[in-house]
Amino acid sequence: MSQPRLFTPIVLRGVTSKNRIVISPMCQYSADDGLANDWHLVHLGKFAQGGAGIVMTEATAVNPEGRITHGDLGLWNDAQIAPLKRIANFLRANGSVPAIQLAHAGRKASMQRPWYGNAALTAEDVARGDKPWTIVAPSAIPMDDGWLMPHELTVPELKQLCEDFRLATLRAVDAQFELLELHCAHGYLLHEFLSPLSNKRNDAYGGDRAGRMKFPLEIVETVRAAWPKDRPLFVRISSVDGIDGGIDISDSVAFVNEASTRGADVIDCSSGGLMGSATAARIPRGYGFQVPFAEQIRNETKVTTMAVGLILHPQQAEDIVAEGKTDLVAVGREALFDPNWPLHAELALSDTKGEIGDGTFDSWPKQYGWWLERREPGLRKLAGHALPFRKV
Repeated sequence: MSQPRLFTPIVLRGVTSKNRIVISPMCQYSADDGLANDWHLVHLGKFAQGGAGIVMTEATAVNPEGRITHGDLGLWNDAQIAPLKRIANFLRANGSVPAIQLAHAGRKASMQRPWYGNAALTAEDVARGDKPWTIVAPSAIPMDDGWLMPHELTVPELKQLCEDFRLATLRAVDAQFELLELHCAHGYLLHEFLSPLSNKRNDAYGGDRAGRMKFPLEIVETVRAAWPKDRPLFVRISSVDGIDGGIDISDSVAFVNEASTRGADVIDCSSGGLMGSATAARIPRGYGFQVPFAEQIRNETKVTTMAVGLILHPQQAEDIVAEGKTDLVAVGREALFDPNWPLHAELALSDTKGEIGDGTFDSWPKQYGWWLERREPGLRKLAGHALPFRKV
């Protein structure tokens, strides 16, 4: 049996991922002043132990005002480097490419932690110590009724934001990450510039598609210049807004073409999020519902893409990459449910039998594989038949 395409390595600039499985950024809202802690180490570390080729941190703010909530990670000062470096080193030591996502939440900043409501901060949040701060956006348009009114960014402030992204990128280098993703999706600042629904500027950074793309592309250029040439740069986009008058797939194809010429290597194809929470459903959802976006962008731009969204089953993921629809698949909430999803997927797609010494568990951490090789034959003997451990 040939090796599943899902488990073939992929080379991105000078970085090699052992497989095509990426753990998506998933905000944990558990940092204090942007500092990563033991929760983040264990949360991310178990995905490396679970066999993912690339493990990416949650959205990491480039300045304090760019946080979604008070609990977001940050890289706006040097004190935040060491705890992230600890995580990056653990991921690398356990076989995964350590990756970081840099972001600014724009008008969706200063929100509640989701378990308190995932909306605008209230008096109850302030009583807990989560006080609102001044938020910024391309235009002075609130995200929705009852939300904070953002300050419209001036051109000098845009230049400062470029510097914030540059410095955060240099700190990501110091923290020894090998892959960086720029967040241009889900209604956060760079997506707000791209969408005609949130960008009503009448200067060079607004108006037609070229004007709306100008600032996000300046950030791509800034980050690429600061990021080592041998390390890949991903850009996450909302391929469509899913709202009348918003971004459509032709807008995203145009943006990807321009971002690629400025050094973006991989486009992470998500969708929606401009109004409501980042996970607000604007696009009809079904298994792999965003794969067609990744496939179309890949075909029309010839840029490497990654698909995300309800990719749940090993054979589903294998078919997506084997059929050339996308180059990488990202798994998020399914990995929370099963941190060993990549290892289980490898078993599901293999023809190994699970006998002692047959190599079934060679991909698992040796601390686990040694035990598991001795578990399977005994369980099968008790059950009287082959165990369904491949039915993931």
